[in-house]
Amino acid sequence: MDILIKDVMLDNETKDIFIQDGRITEITEHSTKKADRVINGKNKVALPSFINGHTHAAMTLFRGYADDLPLKVWLEEKIWPLEAKLTEEDVYWGSKLACLEMIKNGVTVFNDMYWHWEATARAAYEMGIRGFLSGVFIDMFDEKKADKEIDENIRLFELSKKYEPYITFAFGPHAVYSVSRKSLEWIRDFAEKHNILVHMHLLETRDEIRFTEEKYGLKTVDFLDSIGLLSNRYIGCHGCWLDEYDCGILKKKGSKIVHMPVSNMKLAVGRVVPHFLFKNHQIQYCFGTDGCASNNHLDIIETIKFASLLAKFFIHEPTILPAREAFDLATKTAAEIFFLGAWEIKEGNSPDIILVDLSRPELTPCFDIYSNIVYASNGYVVDTVISMGRVVMEGRYVQGEEEIIRHARKTAESLITR
Repeated sequence: MDILIKDVMLDNETKDIFIQDGRITEITEHSTKKADRVINGKNKVALPSFINGHTHAAMTLFRGYADDLPLKVWLEEKIWPLEAKLTEEDVYWGSKLACLEMIKNGVTVFNDMYWHWEATARAAYEMGIRGFLSGVFIDMFDEKKADKEIDENIRLFELSKKYEPYITFAFGPHAVYSVSRKSLEWIRDFAEKHNILVHMHLLETRDEIRFTEEKYGLKTVDFLDSIGLLSNRYIGCHGCWLDEYDCGILKKKGSKIVHMPVSNMKLAVGRVVPHFLFKNHQIQYCFGTDGCASNNHLDIIETIKFASLLAKFFIHEPTILPAREAFDLATKTAAEIFFLGAWEIKEGNSPDIILVDLSRPELTPCFDIYSNIVYASNGYVVDTVISMGRVVMEGRYVQGEEEIIRHARKTAESLITR
């Protein structure tokens, strides 16, 4: 489909943007090209879409179910028992609700780890956004369970080809305390052979440090390095307890981090992600919302704001992680982490595009669009979303959204009462 965006603000100038098969082929003042779909961009600004670096999409079904509890109680007494009841159909509707919510917030790419892999794949494929999807690889140091997990991940890797180009298979070893060394080594070899991303929880809490020291006699990052799992395809999520030494290793291996300030603060994990260390060591990182059981929603703009404010507060420096840099981490840098190419609105590039409504009161006045986006707004300022050359939202309406909300609500209510 050919799309023409007319009279939209781009880099402080009014432009027409012509998109052909997802690629920007022309940016000019007055385009004469014919398009299958013309979008009125007046009073809007064109920006690259956001990328959500870590989610558990179907946990939208748990929104508000178990708030304000200690982490261990929250996980073991509330979340795990409910997850044990989940069916493929439950995850499908929970993931579809997540995709709807992300589209509404200008997110067109997400990196997910959850049960019932194909249910999330179907949901993202149907909604027209991209997902880097991994199942939850957990063997709890049981060899028989490990063999089953390996067989299942090989099956999912082959199955993922059915959903291309919207879905990309990724490995999702849960954490060092729930996946055996043998399984991590198998993941390392298979991932290297097939060029697969490895998406893993990393040092969210101090307990993980204690675990690896007691079991392996090594720091957590040292252990991962010792078995060769770290590479430029490794994406560690959370990273709250990383230190200077750890960051030196991650930089050397080209490994990446996803920062989730909202989830980490809500669950009180005890430490703030050390942005200044990432910056000093030039470690690439982006932002994630985590699941809705621990964050409650999937608004990446809110997450960007919290990350910027926390970075400033943590070292008493108001100039660190300014708005434009934070915005770029959620778009341009995130795209580099997921090997998506140049995520900028320029001729020849293929980024997904959002149009932000400049007529909203919270964006008035607009001395700096990036400052307004990061500090003054939320996802509701996004009016139009173009994903993979397809318009998935215009005028804040997503086709079929009423049915998705209705089914998801019924699914969540049923799940709680089973």
